[in-house]
Amino acid sequence: MLQAWALRHSVSPSEDLTWDRIPAVPTEAFKENELTCIPESARTTVFHSSGTTGQKPSRHIHGPVSLRLYERSLRQGIVFRCGTRRFPELWSLTPSPEVAPHSSLAHMMGTLSLDPCPGPGRFWGRITPEGWEVDIEGLSTALTTLDRPILLCGTAFNFVHVLDAQPERRWGLPEGSVILETGGYKGRSRVLPRSELHWCLARRFGIPTRSILTEYGMSEMSSPGYSIPDAPEDHALIQFPPWTRTRVVSPETGRCVAQGEAGLLQICDLANLWSAMMIQTADLARCEDDGIRLIGRSPVAEPRGCSLMSPNPPAS
Repeated sequence: MLQAWALRHSVSPSEDLTWDRIPAVPTEAFKENELTCIPESARTTVFHSSGTTGQKPSRHIHGPVSLRLYERSLRQGIVFRCGTRRFPELWSLTPSPEVAPHSSLAHMMGTLSLDPCPGPGRFWGRITPEGWEVDIEGLSTALTTLDRPILLCGTAFNFVHVLDAQPERRWGLPEGSVILETGGYKGRSRVLPRSELHWCLARRFGIPTRSILTEYGMSEMSSPGYSIPDAPEDHALIQFPPWTRTRVVSPETGRCVAQGEAGLLQICDLANLWSAMMIQTADLARCEDDGIRLIGRSPVAEPRGCSLMSPNPPAS
């Protein structure tokens, strides 16, 4: 399938290509095709995208070697953003990877809970027929006795539910703690602009807004990007790790747009071993001097977000 896609775009797999000549595969193609070079007998893990009920999920297929590279990319990516600092623990508002084995986000949290957070990680999410929920009472009680910094992670949807469930509660995270939010509302909660969400989290958890990060990732890629501190914008300025490349292209022509102009974000991810290395997202963005400014979803794109994960994803 990948070879046919390249030939369709007049690119021979035997050519010595630079990254910017690799044809981008739309994320929607992961729904209809098995975009992998891994034989069926060697496939061990399949991650599904999340979306609204009735959508067909994307599938990102891994074997043992590609999964190890994916996990290494996750660990080195957070080091790229946060440096070599280590958090004693990772707390996640998602279910654990054992409970949600098809969720790349849950797997990411499980991976980071081992390194750079030597753990043990704590997972406050649970799966219900309606989707992911947070054990808010258990989390709130545990936060009152917390005495060392943590990396607290969750979707925007998760965090809004925590804020709304106990509107008068204040938790003082220990100094040095960091909050990592991964986006993802898609109809599961009220929607807050990013700047307002981060302000509310800073106020309620007692940390500065500079200690709140936005993560940008998806099941089809292996190397998430992270926000960098800048003016309090509602649209995050994202930097990706050095083993990725990005470009913003016109939806009409597929050609790169000028810096500052909006277009579709394409990502070349070297950690996507035995899968599509160059992917075209359905997200609008623009290039700036320090990174990629996310603007929003393409108007014709299906809604998606890790907070919508089905309790029983379809079999691959």
